[in-house]
Amino acid sequence: MNKAIIIQHIVDKLTADLSLYFKAASAARDEATHEQSKAENKYDTRGLEASYLARGQARQVAELEASIQQVRMMTQRAFSATDPIDLGAYVETERRGIVSAYLLAPRAGGTEVTVEGQEVMAITPQSPLGRQLIGHRQGDAVKIDLAGRTETHRIQRVS
Repeated sequence: MNKAIIIQHIVDKLTADLSLYFKAASAARDEATHEQSKAENKYDTRGLEASYLARGQARQVAELEASIQQVRMMTQRAFSATDPIDLGAYVETERRGIVSAYLLAPRAGGTEVTVEGQEVMAITPQSPLGRQLIGHRQGDAVKIDLAGRTETHRIQRVS
């Protein structure tokens, strides 16, 4: 699997998300500053609520911008089967007969893209699976505790 293509797909998806959040932040800011949002009495909180929403949307925009920049700048080092998994690794795991593909990225955890018919999810070292994968090698099995149950993932491929 070509990591450059995976990274470009992730950047494209984040850029599309950024456009949506930017529009939402702009609309929320307009709502917060609109004359009709001024409080009519001490119990009228429309303007305040709109300003909270605008602030949250603006934070999300900044987060996505930072994610795009960091994912773009990721090193695309090739990993061999004997190299320990680290940031930038493409990893395939098998759990109960199902193969899943991941890219260990500095940000954008949970972002899913389809490349060459394969779904690939970006995971970060801070995620439960990312924490467990770091330092392991192809062929290792890792146990992940999720929602009160333990799952075993066998590392099938690292590149």
